Order: sequence, then C-alpha cells, then structure tokens
Amino acid sequence: MNEEVINKVSKKINIKENQIKNVINLLSEGATIPFIARYRKELTGNLNEEELRLIETEYNYAVTLKERKENVKRLIDEKQMLTPEISKAIDEAEKLSEVEDIYAPFKEKRKTKGTEAIKLGLEPLAKIIMTLPNKTREEIAKDYVNEQVKTIDDAMVNAGYIIADWISDKPKYRKYIRNYYWYNGKVNGKIKKNAQDENKVYEIYYDFEQKITNIKPHQTLALARAEKEKIITYSLSVDSKKVLEYLQEEVIGNKKSPLIDDMLIYIEDAWKRLLEPSLERDIKAELYDKASEFGIQEFGNNLENLLLTPPIKERVVMGFDPAFRTGCKLAVLSPTGEVLEIGVIYPHEPKKEVEMAEKIMLALIQKNNVKIIAIGNGTASRESESFVAELIKKYNLDVKYVIVSEAGASVYSASPLAKKEFPDYSVEQRSAVSIGRRLQDALSELVKIDPKSIGVGLYQHDLKPKELDEELSFVVSKVVNKVGVNLNNASESILSYVSGLNKNIIKKILTYRKNNGSIKSREELEKVEGNAKAFEQSAGFLRIFNGSNPLDKTNIHPEDYELVTKILNEYEISSNLVGTEEMREKIAKVNKSEVINQYNISEEKWEMLKNNLVNGVIDPRDDIKQMTLRSDVLTIDDLEIGMMLEGTVRNVTSFGAFVDIGLHDDALVHISKMSKEYVKHPSDILKVGDIIKVYIDKIEKEKGRVNLSLIEE
Repeated sequence: MNEEVINKVSKKINIKENQIKNVINLLSEGATIPFIARYRKELTGNLNEEELRLIETEYNYAVTLKERKENVKRLIDEKQMLTPEISKAIDEAEKLSEVEDIYAPFKEKRKTKGTEAIKLGLEPLAKIIMTLPNKTREEIAKDYVNEQVKTIDDAMVNAGYIIADWISDKPKYRKYIRNYYWYNGKVNGKIKKNAQDENKVYEIYYDFEQKITNIKPHQTLALARAEKEKIITYSLSVDSKKVLEYLQEEVIGNKKSPLIDDMLIYIEDAWKRLLEPSLERDIKAELYDKASEFGIQEFGNNLENLLLTPPIKERVVMGFDPAFRTGCKLAVLSPTGEVLEIGVIYPHEPKKEVEMAEKIMLALIQKNNVKIIAIGNGTASRESESFVAELIKKYNLDVKYVIVSEAGASVYSASPLAKKEFPDYSVEQRSAVSIGRRLQDALSELVKIDPKSIGVGLYQHDLKPKELDEELSFVVSKVVNKVGVNLNNASESILSYVSGLNKNIIKKILTYRKNNGSIKSREELEKVEGNAKAFEQSAGFLRIFNGSNPLDKTNIHPEDYELVTKILNEYEISSNLVGTEEMREKIAKVNKSEVINQYNISEEKWEMLKNNLVNGVIDPRDDIKQMTLRSDVLTIDDLEIGMMLEGTVRNVTSFGAFVDIGLHDDALVHISKMSKEYVKHPSDILKVGDIIKVYIDKIEKEKGRVNLSLIEE
C-alpha cells in the first residue's frame, strides 16, 4: 500500500486516511463492496457503497498516475534530457493528460512538416530564429540554401515548421491555452447543407451556440450523435486574437528584430495548424468524457430506482403482451410467479374477435382469481388497455390493471436463458410471463436482462460502453445485495450478482437444490459452497425461510450468531420469535448500555442486530409507495389545463422527467416546472418509480404531447 497515494486520495475525496487504508486492505483480501458496506462498518466508519467504490476508483487511478509519472521520468532521463524543472512539473501533475503533455516533446514524432524540415538540416536555423537576433533573413539563412533547400524563402518557411512544432509541444503554452479555451470558448452547432432530419429531432441545434462552461451533458451527447448522423456540424470556437496575443507575448523576446514578421507567421501557423485542432479534439473529448460520466451516473440512478420497485405480493397476476396481427399473449401467474395458464386472444385488427377475447379473458380471470393485469407498453398497448378497461366495467370485475414497461422483454424472451426456463413456449408467451413477473418482483425478473436494454437511460448508445457496463453491473449488484436473495428459489441470474459467488459456486448451489430439494440452513450452505471466503462474503445476503435457524432469514451474518445467541440467552428470549411482535416487546426491555459494554460492541452494531431480530426480513422496497393501479382509460381529450393527476416516474434526465399518467406516451415535467426554487438536477426532486401528483401544464393534441408541472398554480 502506497502511503503517498493514500494521502493524496484522502485530500482529494475528503475521506480520512485510516478509512481508506482499511478499505484498500479489505478489498485486497478479497472482500466485496456490498460485504464491506454492511458488515465492516466499524472499520470503514460507516461508508456506503458509493463511497467505497469511489475510494477503489480514485486509489487505482492515483496508483496508475504515479506509475506513469515514474515511467515518463525514466524515458526522458534515458534521453539525458530530464531536468529538475521537468521532474518537478511531472511530480506536480494531477492528471494523466498533464503528464502526457509534458512528455509530448520527448516522444518519437510521427512524420510532420517539422520533422521533414529537420531532415533537411534546418534545426540549427530554427534555433537561431528563436533567439530573434538583429539580423536579416538573408544573413541567417544563406548558409542553409542548397540543392534540397533552393531559396532563402524555402529555408525560412521550413525552419518555421520546426518552430511551430516547438511552440505546439510546449506544455506551458498548451496548459494556458487549454484553460483559456475551456473557460472562454463556445460550442457551436450548424445544420449541414442537404441534411435529412425529417422529424426535426435536432432542430434546436440547427443554429446553436453555448459557452463551453455552460453546455449540458445531454446537449454534448446530442451534438455528437447529430454530427455522427451527418445532420449537424459540431465545433468549438475561441477568440483566436487573444490566443495569438498570448503566444506572441510569450515567444517574442526581442520586439525590434528584423525577423518579427516571420515569427508572427510561425506563431499563427502553430496555432491554426497544430494547437487549435489538437486542443479542440482534446476539449471535445473532455466534454464527451464528462457528459458520458454524467449520463452513466444518471442511467445508474434510474436503474437502481427501477430495480427497487416494490413487489406486488400474494396476488395472482396476468401478464398481457399486446399485439395486432399475431394476437395478445396472456400468462396467468401464481403469487410466487409460477405459470398457471397461457392463452392468446385477438381483440384488435385485423381479426377483431372481441367476443371470443372477452370469453377467454373472463374465464382465465374467474378460474384463477386474477386480481391485477400487467399490460406491456409496446405496440397495441393503449388499444389493449381500452379492451381491458371495458371488460372490467362490463362485467363489474374486482380487477385492476397497470401499464408495465416491456423494455428488454423481447431481448429476454429470445435469450438462451428464457429458452432454458420455458423451452415449450413461444417468444411472445415468454414475453407475457416476463411482463407479469416484472409487476410481481421487478428485481428478480429484470436481473435476467442486460441492464442496457431496460430503457431508463438517455443517449445510452453514445456513452462509453465499458464504463456503462461497469456502472450498471455495480448498481444491480448493490440492489440485489441490499434487498437480499431467497436462497431456495433464486435464479442463476440473480445469484450471479450476490456478493462472493462465482459460476462454479452457483452451479454447486443449483445442483444441490435440484438433488436435495432445498438448503435448510446457512450452516448447510457453507458445506455446499465448500469455500470459506465465498461463504463469508455471501452468507449474509442469502436468506433461508422456514429453515432450521430463524436467524437465517435475517441480514445478521453467521459470524455474529454466537454473539446474538448469548444476548438472547442472557435475556431469556427464544430465537423462534425473530420478526414477531413478541420479539419487539422483549427487545424493548433489553438495556442497550449493558449489552454494548458487556459484549464490547458499538452502538451501530447493536442497532443493526436489534432491527433484524425485531423485523426478521428487512426489505428496503417495503418503504416505497406502490404503483398506481387503474380500472379505466385516460385519453388526451379527457385532460384540461390545471387538472391534477397521479403518475409514475418512468425516466429522469438532466432536463426533466417522463411520467406515465395513463396516456399513450409519457408526459414531460420540465426541470423548470419542478419547483419554485432553483433545481440543480431533476434527480434532486424525483426518481424512477416515484408515485407523484402532477398538474397538466400544456396540451398539444396534434402532436400527442402533454407537459406537466409539480407546481400547483
């Protein structure tokens, strides 16, 4: 462990050095972030998953930066060009890009006008020109005219290319101009000649200008995509006059030299041909990195909130996958997600067998006591909603329905996993099952799908793929471990996100379950896994219900079972009371100070143990409001300005949030309509899955658009 790196990371992220040391030690020992966050709070000072990941990321970056600095110093030193000043500049660099700027002049150069001029033997002339002597062009260049360099002008022009390279490579100039560019430059968008943008998707960028410092992440991503699609020219601009004045002041020492006019040309060439395009690329890359980082974080936040959607418990659900020509596929699911019946109806064009569709639906609902219908939001969704609403009304059914996002359902339905799970079902039938199960337990169903296919991000195809995958995998893992997993019915998909488990151990668990029915205790699990480290990391996240030890359904780790047993025995409390009202009453009589002192544990540790003993199963989703269930259809014609409705937040972006209020398309709450106070980002107010009251702010019937407000006028 590098003490210098620890110190720098501590200052940068404002977390104490001893906390960082403990975290790095735990990670190096094979501990996972979910495990550290829950079971090593006393070592980390109660850091959460995001803080732990930040430590890991920043520490690794700092180590990489330090190693690169040492390498660059070694490479420059090998050329016998390392000075104390260069060494100091490298040591003080805070980013890899700064180190690369310092190293740039010492790298083997690709072929440039400057390198070709050096081959002509003009480097000594370039050095003379840089001193700006009180001599004429002819006086200093005459000795360099030869068969390859035919005139004084040829010599001066080519020497100028060498000087332009030197100016462009100087770290001091690049750093100054980059900062000036960043804080004073502008982002520009112009529609290309003969561009095809039929739906005017990029209309606001046809003639766009914004300061670089004020550009929003979604604007950067939109401009980059529009340029890729050959609709918009995306460029940066800066006051060249100011940049040239700076370079002239830095480069020109003797302002009375006869070579001033030549030097002004070389400086302008260095800027226009080398520095400006290079720095524009650098800054556009930095803008993209920031936008991508922001977009990935936004995607991750939305995914986390979607995965935490509260499950619909103990009710029979019908999954309804809408379609026109191929018919609507139905899947009736038991309260635990088992498929009870599969069906298909044709209530829409072209067949329009409404009566037969009603009979089939009614029979399935009455036979299986269906209470909720989950309708996918794809093709024919609203027509299907109208059909279901009419059916409920016509037969006075005690049934509700809800529109469920089917993003990614088709991806899952055609996957090897779905084929393995339902080998005899068609793709559409599997989709109906998936839609119903999403309502019953979004987490268990959505972990089967690539997170990128779930549809809660913006410009996701423009984000950095590797970083996006890492973030989404982290988010899914975080949520799965936060909620916990029922060991005896968990799928391979959800087990793959459990702390400490790998493919081999998951295979052992699934094989054991298949051969033995179920695992009765965490003690038995330890033998099944056969790996002490894996058991340590996974046991607390794997719940066992109706097993031999009541503690196995809680978040209490087996390493604390002996401690808990001693405390319960001390106060004559049976572990069989875990999660009951009687346990709550008995624990309330336990003297906290006595327990903490007698067993030498922290107050936080006791509170964690107590909460688990009292509640038994702690599921963070239980504290989230359930989604709105409907029994009738809402159309745009039913709306009036100022009307109050209840809706579900489907997506949150940097400019607003999209809310399902029951219309064909989600309505937008723009950031400006979220509060009378300043809102930095919509996620400060809303998150995916929130059930909120909204007011109709604007209706555009011809476009089918509705704008909402959170502010009651």
